[in-house]
Amino acid sequence: MDRRSFIKKTGAIGAGAAAATALAAPAIAQNAPKITWRCTSGFPKALDTIYGAAEVFSDAVKEATDGNFNIQVFAAGEIVGTLEAANAVTNGTVEMAHTASYYYSGIDPTFAFGTGVPFGLNARMTNGWQYEGGGIDLLNKFYAKHNMIAFPAGNTGAQMGGWFRKEINTVEDLQGLKFRIGGWGGRIIEKVGVVPQGIPGGDIYPALEKGAIDGAEFVGPYDDQKLGFNKVAQYYYYPGWWEGGVALQNMINLDSWNELPDSYKGVVKNASALANSVMMARYDTLNPKALKELAASGTQLRPFSQPILEACFDAANEVYAEVSAENADFKEVHDSYMAYRKEGYLWFQLSEYNFDTFLMLQQRAGKL
Repeated sequence: MDRRSFIKKTGAIGAGAAAATALAAPAIAQNAPKITWRCTSGFPKALDTIYGAAEVFSDAVKEATDGNFNIQVFAAGEIVGTLEAANAVTNGTVEMAHTASYYYSGIDPTFAFGTGVPFGLNARMTNGWQYEGGGIDLLNKFYAKHNMIAFPAGNTGAQMGGWFRKEINTVEDLQGLKFRIGGWGGRIIEKVGVVPQGIPGGDIYPALEKGAIDGAEFVGPYDDQKLGFNKVAQYYYYPGWWEGGVALQNMINLDSWNELPDSYKGVVKNASALANSVMMARYDTLNPKALKELAASGTQLRPFSQPILEACFDAANEVYAEVSAENADFKEVHDSYMAYRKEGYLWFQLSEYNFDTFLMLQQRAGKL
């Protein structure tokens, strides 16, 4: 079945969820104005998974509306840069952006929860909280203050912990380290002595190559290999504790959204959910091969030590308490998000964890 039929007949709900309410083609045809939007991506075209999710979304919208609703996708920098996308949506420079909301934590730290925060939810829990745990409504209550509405439209899963020129074994090794990091992780690692660097994805390689930074994180094996980080840094650490389940969002100008007919709003929601599902599936398919190729090329895989993880976890909790005390929006979303985390890991530590762990041990024993 092609994507158009799928969306019209069943709807699309991402991340393993069931189908949404069907979109009947005749109903759409009765109220199908010609509309063109511009969507600025937070990523370069070379990253076909994370940038490509916006194209999956755009194609699905076009097909479900018989070509009447066209959303043109532009790479980061073609209209505005990655870090300017939220403001561009708020003021109507573009109708929407497909990006990571935590890039805009400098506007308000509450933005971070749309994508994920350090030691937060994994990908499955992120979808659970957003779709069924009230997360989308809670976030959109906040986003409305910035003249936007948003829907999940991609997830990378748990990311890697980044590339380093030297081994990082202790908390002391972090002192003074200039490290490129996206989102809210920078605020956390600053507490343990790291000097965070905010650099767009397309500018990371030259910064590493020239020694302007000592290390950098981006996404995971597939994207990192495409950007060539293994050529300028040897040590590849895991896990990316600041990004346990990174959700990308379609952030939409609220005025533009309110002008859409209801049928188009339904298409946007369902196409966003399709992009959400497809991106995760692509990363799960592409990362294993890329990881093996990186290891074969000389990349040294290293886990962060338990003392480093614990120091960062404690620092994260300190920061959450500090910001919650001064920002009511942050506290409201934080409390909901972390309550879902607590319940989620109560369940995941039983069947999910034990099932996965058993099969991982069989893989290491050469039985898979």
